[in-house]
Amino acid sequence: MSKTKSNATSLPPKADILAFIRAQPGKVGTREIARAFGLKNALRAELKRLLRDLADEGAVETRHKKLHHPGALPSTVLADVVARDSDGDLIATPDEWDEEAHGAPPKIRILVPRHARRGEAAGLGDRVLLRVEETEEDAGIRHRGQVIRVIDRPKHRVLGIFRKGPRGGGRLEPVDKKMLGKELIIPEGATGDAQDGDLVAVETSRIGRLGLASGRVVERLGSLSSERAVSLIAINAHGIPHVFRRETMAEAEAAKPATMAHREDWRDVPFVTIDPPDAKDHDDAVHAEERDGGFIVNVAIADVAHYVTPGSALDHEALVRGNSVYFPDRVVPMLPERISNDLCSLRPQVERPALAVRMIIGADGRKRSHTFHRIMMRSAAKLSYEQAQLAISGRGDEESEPLVEPILKPLYAAYETLVKARNERAPLDLDLPERKILLKGDGTVDRVIVPERLEAHRLIEEFMILANVAAAETLEKARVPLIYRVHDEPSLEKVNALREFLQTLDIAFAKAGALRPEAFNRVLRQVKGRDAETLVNEVVLRSQSQAEYASENYGHFGLNLRRYAHFTSPIRRYADLVVHRGLIRAMSLGPDGLAENADPKLLGEIAAAISATERRAMLAERETTDRLIAHHLADRVGASFDGRVSGVTRAGLFVKLHETGADGFVPARTIGDEYFHYDEARHAMVGKHSGETYRLGDNVTVKLVEAAPVAGALRFELLSAGRKGGAPRRPRFEARREKRDDRRQRGSRKRKGRKHS
Repeated sequence: MSKTKSNATSLPPKADILAFIRAQPGKVGTREIARAFGLKNALRAELKRLLRDLADEGAVETRHKKLHHPGALPSTVLADVVARDSDGDLIATPDEWDEEAHGAPPKIRILVPRHARRGEAAGLGDRVLLRVEETEEDAGIRHRGQVIRVIDRPKHRVLGIFRKGPRGGGRLEPVDKKMLGKELIIPEGATGDAQDGDLVAVETSRIGRLGLASGRVVERLGSLSSERAVSLIAINAHGIPHVFRRETMAEAEAAKPATMAHREDWRDVPFVTIDPPDAKDHDDAVHAEERDGGFIVNVAIADVAHYVTPGSALDHEALVRGNSVYFPDRVVPMLPERISNDLCSLRPQVERPALAVRMIIGADGRKRSHTFHRIMMRSAAKLSYEQAQLAISGRGDEESEPLVEPILKPLYAAYETLVKARNERAPLDLDLPERKILLKGDGTVDRVIVPERLEAHRLIEEFMILANVAAAETLEKARVPLIYRVHDEPSLEKVNALREFLQTLDIAFAKAGALRPEAFNRVLRQVKGRDAETLVNEVVLRSQSQAEYASENYGHFGLNLRRYAHFTSPIRRYADLVVHRGLIRAMSLGPDGLAENADPKLLGEIAAAISATERRAMLAERETTDRLIAHHLADRVGASFDGRVSGVTRAGLFVKLHETGADGFVPARTIGDEYFHYDEARHAMVGKHSGETYRLGDNVTVKLVEAAPVAGALRFELLSAGRKGGAPRRPRFEARREKRDDRRQRGSRKRKGRKHS
């Protein structure tokens, strides 16, 4: 391949560009290619078009705004250890891999250091975080990796609820949805003194005489008869640390209130905290004042870095936890309450240390400049979102009414100015209401509500986004390594799938040009107020990538921001704590900042680890909600409900109930009296002969036929008919698959008939 540093007059051949991308050990973008081939600005637009064509052809991939040879692995990978080779080396495969696009997942040979540190010794079945590099191919393997951390060990145990038998022993009701209906026998003498209703861990053994697997109780984890017990299932199933170590608690209890050392005195600034009414920790406070046609906006965040110093027991446990986990019935905090709910809670009229950013906002809503300060503050008041909104609307109470003129009106005026810049920036504007479960005193569901989204919510959100941007800009300018909050643009496959779906609704989606959030916003505006509004919002959401943490910046697509970092919640997110330490170092605000020799590679590993703990928390929270709702509906089996088709797969339909937001499943074999095939492009199940159709987003009536509270599963039966229509012609390969699946469905119905005869 020939490259030149002299100025080129035309684009190099495609083959040369592909060879250059393939030869690069790191990530390569338009800038690197242009520099390597000496392309001036006039040719860069042509180069971008050529690279888009190569991406459409599948010759290159765009990931994190950089180009990769298709199937290339990033430098840090979450992987599963799946085998040993003939030399005894462990072999892993990436946890996330698109087999349709790239074929079988690549194998990674794991290098084991001669003196492996604790946590680096991996074994078969482990899920591990690897530092990966590409090497010369050896026995079909061209990647090698070194273990950064073992994320999860194989589950030789089954979690479930122990049900006591009438004659000793009992049975286990597994908590895993995949094991629904597969109970285990617990013989007499193997119960480990478990009581009926206990959450237990069981070690499985042989198949029993009745064909059921058996096992013995090896650990009692708690009783589901007590309050706050449902979340205990998810906590143990996902290995979420929920009991602080003795040394961590001792360190927290020994912490003393901060002094004025290295701090500015901002105690006279009338900050106010605005939070949910049931919030226990108040880690952010806001203040605004008009100045020269614009505003000064101050955002103060609890100075967690003062108490949680690098290498301490508090720091170690915060990193392991990664983030707080919020269940309807409890919170599993990242830090002990002595820190989160006391020393770092910005209580009214109490002196508290904080890291603050002062931002100058122009009349157009754009940030002109900003500075960071380490301060001592005293919050003037604590308000809920509802209190703030009622007060600014003229319906204040004794607490909020005196704050309207001096504090709330400047805040809202500053927010209205910021909205101008937000609208110009045009971030992704999804409208998906969030449901909230309200519990009774015994921990069971009282009701499910959709809290109103108020201007007060948007005000705080906009102030926090602005502060987060300021933090990222400051650290970049100071050349201090940081952990970014990044959000990649949607993949080409997901965008094409979305485009095909929108065509079924006669909605066009732009093909040409760079992808921007505004392209999705145009679609969302078209369906505003229509029956398909919620459906399209959900499908657009599914087309998006998942936000994560990274030490390399590739922007935040959803917010339409070039640089973004989390700064505003160090009480509950480790990423924010790292950013605080970076700011302390960058601004010389004290001795407890990020170390001068902090390794960006280590920050990348921390970013990957806390991204994994964030996903773990989201899954655990969702599963707990499912269990609570299933328990709430368990005594309504046989009742009918109105809902909407929220998902369509070859196996059947997912239906979300209007009343509670609960999700349940309708197996394909139970739909109608004929074979229903899956139409992927239309997100629909279609009757083979009648053409009767159930599409994503359709309103349906279902009957609840089974509720499994322990697994959080609901099974429905359709009561309403689908859309009418002629049966479409199917491609020949799909017709063959239909016949095979039709035979399976008929066999399933026969077995079902024998079972109930």
